[in-house]
Amino acid sequence: MADMTQAAPATRPKIHRAPFRWGAVVNHAVLIAGALFMIAPLLMLVQMSTIPDAEILRSGPSLEIGDRFGANLDKALFGSMSYSGETTGLNMFRNSMILGLGFAVGKIVIAMMAAYAIVYFRLRFATLAFWLIFTTLLLPLEVRIVPSYEITQKLGLLNTWTGLIVPLIASATATFFFRQFFMSVPEELVEAAKIDGAGPVKFFVDILVPLSRTMIAAMFIIMFVYGWNQYLWPTMVSTEEGKFTLVQGIKQITQSLEGGHIPEFGRSNILAVLAVIPPVAVVVFFQRWFVKGLTDSDK
Repeated sequence: MADMTQAAPATRPKIHRAPFRWGAVVNHAVLIAGALFMIAPLLMLVQMSTIPDAEILRSGPSLEIGDRFGANLDKALFGSMSYSGETTGLNMFRNSMILGLGFAVGKIVIAMMAAYAIVYFRLRFATLAFWLIFTTLLLPLEVRIVPSYEITQKLGLLNTWTGLIVPLIASATATFFFRQFFMSVPEELVEAAKIDGAGPVKFFVDILVPLSRTMIAAMFIIMFVYGWNQYLWPTMVSTEEGKFTLVQGIKQITQSLEGGHIPEFGRSNILAVLAVIPPVAVVVFFQRWFVKGLTDSDK
């Protein structure tokens, strides 16, 4: 008689569900709250630029969405704040971009050359020179602005891009970071370059500069933002309206509150938002290199 034994039913595999992590929820909630906290003022500026200036002056800020954004945007970009017609938003944006890029590129080039000379040239007073450069961090711009202005005036550099950029491109901060970076380069790499017949200039251009790209990106962010936000030095050196920056233009508009006419809140708010865009774009674009340049020491 055939075996009538019944096969045992197959067991279903158990599905292991990942435990719910409240820590991740809290972390994301904190990040979202921080992002909203940072973005809210910008959104408020955009919202206020849609309301007529007279209504803001009469009733203060509100959550109402008006219809003046297009008109205020056109006035901010193409309208002039002077009789010369040179203080338009686009012109001031261009001036700020030139100032920021000039500061960033000039400071990086000078700092790399200074750090290269201190680290790789057998100078008798190299260490003393470095610490003298480093002590300039204790002298803010406000302390040395009068002698710097006097020298700029005697050289005939007022109302010029050279006078705006060159007197401030020396940077002790960038020199310090590049010096520390160059000191961490393996000595074997220097010896190999000497064996291959690389001179000082070739070693600097072909080896050190490519190795320093992450540090250059990190310093570029810092120096660009520093130059972009300059107000005191451009105000003293440039008296021509064609050289005004965005920061100067915003300040000029907000000072109209002291006059007898209605201040242009809408135009100043849009210019403030435009002034934030380039530094944010630079930080976002170089973010990965910025973090790596300040933390990574592998060559």
